[in-house]
Amino acid sequence: MSGYRGRFAPSPSGPLHFGSLVAAAASWLDARAAGGAWLVRIEDIDAQRSSRAAEDAILRTLAAFGLESDEGVVRQSSRSALYREAFERLERAGRVFGCRCSRREIADSAFAGEATRRYPGTCRDGLPAGEWPRAWRVRVDPGEIGFEDRVQGSCRQDLAAEIGDFLIARADGSFTYQLAVVVDDAAQGITDVVRGADLLGSTARQIWLQRLLGLPRLRYLHVPVALDAAGAKLSKQTRARGLTPADAARLLPAALAFLGYAPPAELARAPVAELLAWAVHAWSEGDIPRAAALPAPADTMPSSREISR
Repeated sequence: MSGYRGRFAPSPSGPLHFGSLVAAAASWLDARAAGGAWLVRIEDIDAQRSSRAAEDAILRTLAAFGLESDEGVVRQSSRSALYREAFERLERAGRVFGCRCSRREIADSAFAGEATRRYPGTCRDGLPAGEWPRAWRVRVDPGEIGFEDRVQGSCRQDLAAEIGDFLIARADGSFTYQLAVVVDDAAQGITDVVRGADLLGSTARQIWLQRLLGLPRLRYLHVPVALDAAGAKLSKQTRARGLTPADAARLLPAALAFLGYAPPAELARAPVAELLAWAVHAWSEGDIPRAAALPAPADTMPSSREISR
């Protein structure tokens, strides 16, 4: 295999949906086209929302679509020592501070018309006497962070101006997605991140943490997000229809077409392995639609009966 190492990292809070399939297929195809390795990582850092039954269903469904990890599946729930080590490194460097602010307080401090709830730095210089932190934030310096996304193009963000110091740990001892994903990618030697464009806004924060921790800079490719009939992102919260292994033959061609690779007519009823082999040969990042989001096929939406429940 080449030095390329990619990954797909679902949260086991429910079954995969069509949007998840698009991200999984894109990351698998990019890895295979590069002659690299593709890994599956279960992002179960949120223990209250995660279940082993959902994880098992996800892995069965991926296998039915021909998408199986080249190495053993890694779970975030078993990696807290790595996150703690990274947190302590940032703390020793003076980059971490405790914060007592609630979400409501941060929202109330926002200027009228602000598009995002930027943290205003309330606790940056220390907590008032008798106050205890609700969470810990990493200090952000002024200045833009830029990166070239392989599909979405040139991206730039001034974290200090747009996001502010962001959360990396909570008072209950758990760690946030931003810190965990950066530590996991480095520990697994990931070189390329292929995922949905809904996570494009997290990339600058992850690059900032990579920089502070002295970790390698990764390459990024963000594919369009799948939207439901109301224009919302397909998700468990919007009751996106869950996939099952029986959906593979029907929905794999739809996922490829969503990514800009409609299989030829003679492959309409081809086995999954044959479809994937064709897609690997055809794969080119230049053919992926340069869009943040696109409508999903109608048959991947929840039915009217499911919506009314």
